[in-house]
Amino acid sequence: MNNSFDEIKKLLNASRTMLSGPKGIQESNRIKKQYGLLTEQGVDMTDDDRLTKLNPAKSVEDSIEDDYEVFDDGKDKETTSKDKKQGYRISGGIMVLHGKDQTELELTTDEKTAFQETMDEFVSEVSDMSEFNKLNLYTNNVEWSGKIIDMDVDFYMSIGEKNGVYINSKMIKVDDELIEVLNKLRAYYEKFKSKWALIIASRKKTKKSE
Repeated sequence: MNNSFDEIKKLLNASRTMLSGPKGIQESNRIKKQYGLLTEQGVDMTDDDRLTKLNPAKSVEDSIEDDYEVFDDGKDKETTSKDKKQGYRISGGIMVLHGKDQTELELTTDEKTAFQETMDEFVSEVSDMSEFNKLNLYTNNVEWSGKIIDMDVDFYMSIGEKNGVYINSKMIKVDDELIEVLNKLRAYYEKFKSKWALIIASRKKTKKSE
């Protein structure tokens, strides 16, 4: 009996020693993460990331109505070491504000409304078979991209130095349907450009008055 008890003690001590080493800690962390025992602190996103995972945080502006989530957007290639950014999920879409200080990262009601209208108008005026990537709002530019699913066409819009609307597709038949969609896309871009130019101007005006 005593021999069996001693053997069990030796096995327990050996197990503790193994789990206290680097491999044991790594395995322990893996198990915790697998079963949801670890909490992620942020989300890193690539340019074509449609964000399947968010880290919700408290709203920075309680006066804004309707549901939206705030998350740490991390860093990407478009952000310098002096830049900051904050991401928001609004009505299923992703909007990322870029700026030099925290005040430029606060979402206003006008910006939230403009983003909602941007998505709604695209669906009603271009194609209801669409999916959208994140919209990036910079000091002097707005960039937005997505995909027209039924045409298998990727689009990209910018109102900064590379202003215009661009498309990309591996192989697509040029027919009346495609031409119609492209004309709608071009007409929609003018509305997009006008809307977000006003937002940028408003942000600059607010910044100067502070």
